[in-house]
Amino acid sequence: MREGDHYIVNGQKTWTTLGHYANRMFALVRTDRQAKPQEGISFLLIDLDSPGVEVRPIITLDGEHEVNEVFLTDVRVPVERLVGAENQGWTIAKYLLTYERTNIAGVGFSVAGLERLKTIARLVRKGGRPLIEDPLFAARLARVEIELENLKTTNLRVLAAVAGGGAPGPESSLLKILGTQIRQEILSLTRRAMGPYARPWIEAALTLERADEAVGPPGAASAAAQYFNHRKLSIFGGSNEIQKNIVAKAVLGL
Repeated sequence: MREGDHYIVNGQKTWTTLGHYANRMFALVRTDRQAKPQEGISFLLIDLDSPGVEVRPIITLDGEHEVNEVFLTDVRVPVERLVGAENQGWTIAKYLLTYERTNIAGVGFSVAGLERLKTIARLVRKGGRPLIEDPLFAARLARVEIELENLKTTNLRVLAAVAGGGAPGPESSLLKILGTQIRQEILSLTRRAMGPYARPWIEAALTLERADEAVGPPGAASAAAQYFNHRKLSIFGGSNEIQKNIVAKAVLGL
């Protein structure tokens, strides 16, 4: 609701990543209740030290405080903190989301994770032989590596379009779906490769102050935490189910 030179904002925003460190956030707020659902939304920048703002922690599956929920009660936001035109916030948000989803694909993370997985699979032995030589494990490893090569090619096509003055567009949804599936599969295979060493929950392993000697393959103590933390990849930035709907409509024309 607008009141003179301010918007009066009430509501809740969930999954605000690192909001407990931030001094400002952006929010999509309803400024026209008579418009269609995708219209009548404005893009505001909100100072988190404003009266009426409360940031509450959400503890994720790995036991970490990374995300938050933000409650807004009669928060006064100056009109000059409006980004773009009033009631056109969803247009801006859709544009930003294409870049976010391209980034979430995390090609670099997957490349590094795959190399780490291969190293572990060479160290771990199964039946007296390196795990990487096990036919079933090798088949899953080969499948994820092939998918990663496909992802890299698609990612380069999108980046080339951006370099030429374009924008990621709906192709970013393809990247987000495949990229997050690959990252989750790599972490799943990493846990399998480490076997029982990946089962313990060792919170101290996530800090630099840990003094006791590590047991098992490198990184085993934090493998469970990483696996659980990255379950979120297929949810944030728009769930993968939503991305499939976007691909069906905007890419395949269904």
